[in-house]
Amino acid sequence: GGAGLSVPRPLRAQAKTVKVGAIYPVTGPLAEVGQLQRTAAQIAVDTINAAGGIKGMGGARLELVTGDTESKPEVARSVTERVINDGAVMIMGGFHSGHIMAMVPVAQQRHVPFIIDVGASDAITQNVAQSVKEGKQKTQYVYRIFPSTTTFGTRAVQNMLAVFQETKASAKRIVVLYTNDAFGKPQAESFVKALGAANAGFEVLESIPYPEDAKDLSTEVSRVKALKPDILSPITRPATAVLLFPELARQRVELRGVISPGAPGMTQPRQLEILKEHLEYVMASVPWPNVKSARTHKVAEEFMKRTGGKGMDETSYSYDGIQVIADVLDRAKSTDPEQLVDAIKKTSFADPIMLAAGPIRFNEGGENVAATTAMVQILKNKPLVVWPKESAQASPVFPRPKV
Repeated sequence: GGAGLSVPRPLRAQAKTVKVGAIYPVTGPLAEVGQLQRTAAQIAVDTINAAGGIKGMGGARLELVTGDTESKPEVARSVTERVINDGAVMIMGGFHSGHIMAMVPVAQQRHVPFIIDVGASDAITQNVAQSVKEGKQKTQYVYRIFPSTTTFGTRAVQNMLAVFQETKASAKRIVVLYTNDAFGKPQAESFVKALGAANAGFEVLESIPYPEDAKDLSTEVSRVKALKPDILSPITRPATAVLLFPELARQRVELRGVISPGAPGMTQPRQLEILKEHLEYVMASVPWPNVKSARTHKVAEEFMKRTGGKGMDETSYSYDGIQVIADVLDRAKSTDPEQLVDAIKKTSFADPIMLAAGPIRFNEGGENVAATTAMVQILKNKPLVVWPKESAQASPVFPRPKV
């Protein structure tokens, strides 16, 4: 918490505690995901402190200053101000691209480095990078370890083609159904673009938007049914996934498979619990923990302990985010924002618990060049990696068996 005296900046370097902001939707419709991210971040903080804190700063301990966006963009902005006022020298968050868009200007104005652990929209980092390039802003304070929508689209198509090759099956006709918000729209556009660029004969019959706060998807689902696609590619939010899958069953929509280019709602513990057999054989191309790493298993065990048995998914990025922040502080040996940014740019973090295409490094635009996704399929109500092969826990099943 932010009680205690406000310390002038120069003295902060000697501080025994370094405060880091963790801002998520902990109440409201996105609460479950936000709570899990906060837990993963806290586990990372506890792990670092138990191992002697930030060595480059004389063993300074990390302290999380938490903020709740309440699942609302306008709150995201004010809570970011509060967390910074409470002494956070770096911040991390925020899950929903629309909320992050509201947080970014605060980080830029206050010169507080912001590591986006989960949040995909290309525009988040592009807008800042562009404005720095044009000389409107001096420094970019915003960096993302999560895949961008462009990466999601490209990887989804690569993963899908690999699954088809593996199962000696194929499918051409696709309907995209997406949540019409700051994440869903660019995610859908990027996927459609990547399908075209693959020159693999894909035919996108239609991209169907629905409101983020939809209470019923029967109209959209009957449209999907009428189009008779081989594959439905949904881009959901946790709440709309709960509406979508029972509706597909109710209207008896015949599909060869459901393959998502990446979205929350199909691989999360709570959705698996609620939707059960409705999610069987569903595939999603999503960021995923490196299930073959011993370190990941150790973190996952602690995570299960603290969450009453929940598995880790993209929330693992919140653990990695804190690890990256600790690494940055260690190398900067200071909480001065310019020195922190300098250290961020030189990051080469070799040991993430997420699947990655190499060490975490940031390019000119603030993107993690190692960010990637795996194809995860729900088999016997468990999300299992089916591609890439070297990380696979099971073989992909496609087309899905007729019930």
